[in-house]
Amino acid sequence: MTTSIPLPLTQFVVKMHSRCDLACDHCYVYEHADRSWSSRPKIIADGILAKAAERIGEHAAAHRLPAVRVVLHGGEPLLAGPDRLRRAAEALRAALPPGCALDLRIHTNGVLLSRAFCTLFAELDLKVGISLDGDKAANDRHRRFADGRSSHPQVLRAVALLNEPGFRHLFAGLLCTMDVENDPVAVYRALAELRPPAVDFLLPHATWDEPPKRPGTLGATPYADWLLTVHGLWEADGRPFAVRTFESVHRTLRGFSSLTESLGLEPSDLAVLETDGTFEQADSLKTAYDGAPATGMNVFAHSLDDLARHPGIAARQSGLAGLSEACRACPVVRSCGGGLYAHRYRSDDGGGSFDHPSVYCGDLMTFINGLAGRGGSAVVPAQGTEPPEAEPLLPGALTPSQLDELARGYGGADTVAALGRSQLALTRAMLAAAWDASGQGRPEAWALLSALDVEAPAAVDAVLAHPYARAWAARRLAGDLPVGLGPLAALAAAAAVRAGRGDAVAVPVRGGWLHLPTLGRIAVPDGEAVVTGRADGFEVRASDGSVRTAPDEPLRRVRPAVGWTVALEDTDPLRDCHDHPVADRLSDAELLDWTGALREAWELLGRDLPGYAAGIGAGLATVTPLRPGPAGRDVSSAARQAYGAVGIARPATAPTLALLLAHEFQHVKLGAVLDLMDLYDRADDTRYFAPWRPDPRPIEGLLQGTYAHLAVTEYWGTRTLAYDGLPGESADRARAQFALWRRYTAEAVERLAESGALTGAGLRFADGMRATVAPWLVLPLPAAAEQAADRVRRERAGV
Repeated sequence: MTTSIPLPLTQFVVKMHSRCDLACDHCYVYEHADRSWSSRPKIIADGILAKAAERIGEHAAAHRLPAVRVVLHGGEPLLAGPDRLRRAAEALRAALPPGCALDLRIHTNGVLLSRAFCTLFAELDLKVGISLDGDKAANDRHRRFADGRSSHPQVLRAVALLNEPGFRHLFAGLLCTMDVENDPVAVYRALAELRPPAVDFLLPHATWDEPPKRPGTLGATPYADWLLTVHGLWEADGRPFAVRTFESVHRTLRGFSSLTESLGLEPSDLAVLETDGTFEQADSLKTAYDGAPATGMNVFAHSLDDLARHPGIAARQSGLAGLSEACRACPVVRSCGGGLYAHRYRSDDGGGSFDHPSVYCGDLMTFINGLAGRGGSAVVPAQGTEPPEAEPLLPGALTPSQLDELARGYGGADTVAALGRSQLALTRAMLAAAWDASGQGRPEAWALLSALDVEAPAAVDAVLAHPYARAWAARRLAGDLPVGLGPLAALAAAAAVRAGRGDAVAVPVRGGWLHLPTLGRIAVPDGEAVVTGRADGFEVRASDGSVRTAPDEPLRRVRPAVGWTVALEDTDPLRDCHDHPVADRLSDAELLDWTGALREAWELLGRDLPGYAAGIGAGLATVTPLRPGPAGRDVSSAARQAYGAVGIARPATAPTLALLLAHEFQHVKLGAVLDLMDLYDRADDTRYFAPWRPDPRPIEGLLQGTYAHLAVTEYWGTRTLAYDGLPGESADRARAQFALWRRYTAEAVERLAESGALTGAGLRFADGMRATVAPWLVLPLPAAAEQAADRVRRERAGV
């Protein structure tokens, strides 16, 4: 992506009121270095609200955003009053382009929340988050009125309102600022008793100039110990509510994106609008120094693209390159991400900068390693410099409930993450087997990969989790010896770059390109290039003596939605394992089209296939563009040895892309299950007819097709429900497709069940698929839809 295309902003904090009715002594607005609040208007003006809505709408249209999140904030936003809150919601919703959803929220201390406010918020579809630090003793430590009175009773009353059946759908969750002198067990139990949908546990804002308190009786990492205690209770209770801090570490340890800007390397996409119409960076920067969040921009003179290019925001979008040297060399940096940007500030370094680790560095490392030790990561320790060992590939990698979830065609984030861990273990085993079979001793590449697996396992995991990392091993084990050993050296080189320790490895170059998996490719002469990973990046010394320090064609990642980052892989030479030709390098215009299409497709997946969307978000890490099919035919593919990737030729419409993503990820999931257990007799050589194909297929082909078409059936079923009673060509097509695929899929399930080729686990899958398709079979359809489906069936059958 060129610098002329800024990363879009998708989350906006709009300050409705700049004052507060509480006097919390840990507040970043009033109690830290920045004093800008004192000179700002108390209430945001209607004209500023209208212009802000216009700016957000034009930004959403320009970047084809499927959704934006706006948080009405303060001070205390309820002080702005119901009329102004209504005008804000209506202006924002009216300004968004068609197809862009508004996720509208308000964050309040809860003191003023009333039934009248809740009724208004239900009308406006405005979700409510509340600040609460735990039980009364914990909450009263900081969150009091100016005269010292407790705010706890009023906040509990507000939460009780949101837990009423008529308002429960508005309850977004609780925000708890930690204090290590509060009992973590008491805090957790008090919050859990309120049945919140989510809780955010936040580190208190601090910098190197104003470090957090560390009572001497609580050990060297009290914040990590506090969080680990709460995490243990949360796990023991079966994860009763979402916790972004915990889930983000679990996700990043597996190579996925973070859910919060305080962890991971995801680019920031947040902007703040103050009551005077000025744009600011993240509010947390107010803790660093007076004026730290300022941008010099305002809603009348500057667009959101202008704001997205601001150096301060760009610094929070530059990933690993934007971190300090110490952070870049840290083994947990992929999960930590350097911590919250504001927490890195230090003024005594020759002018003041954020080029430092977080003031919570030790706590973050202890916390992340603690979660990894509880099964949160896929790290597999190796001994000495031996080849990486693999985890046991046993059905126990899935719990019985997860297996049942997959049998029905679904699979949430945790279940798909379990599949991902088993696939990483399999990749390690296949690499070791392919190397052993080569019989060529232990060259530097293999020795380095083994050493890094001990000393920088996160770097190795990040590379081996790339979908095409094991394509080389699969080819070698299948007897494709001409593929050579170069891809193994490239894997070691990519791991060395990610580790940043100064390790060097020689990589053969063929065809004028050196490819580093997960990073991209560099144009260098054929021969041998030496890749050295450094703390600030890498160096490639080519055979002609030239030196390169950046990819000519980097692997480009896009963020279709909060929490889902996907690579558009158009550089990896091993991506040709799909059974359709791959596309060449995407132009900037094509990349932008793909980005917009993926955003729209994700919105449709969340609406039409919610039971599948969470798993796709957790497990689909790569989309490989394919060449278009003949006569514009839609083309898509999943490669068995490329877990986490699907290949697709970008279709003409976002609904088709959503359908192809869901269909192909079904193949990805089932392939991972088949690597864990036998669902059918592998000795069975009978061919079976699938209802949708004229040619007979092996039993695995019938099973794969049936499993994929569960998603297809539900896709057309939910669209049929959405068109209920409506006329038109789109509605008629949806009904006809639904009539066709529900019948096809039901017939295929029975053919599998009656084949006699399924194992006990396979019959369990047949039962699960039958249970999923059954409700769709009884949904009434117009006779015209059934007749249209019959015509298609007869045509395909040659009747």
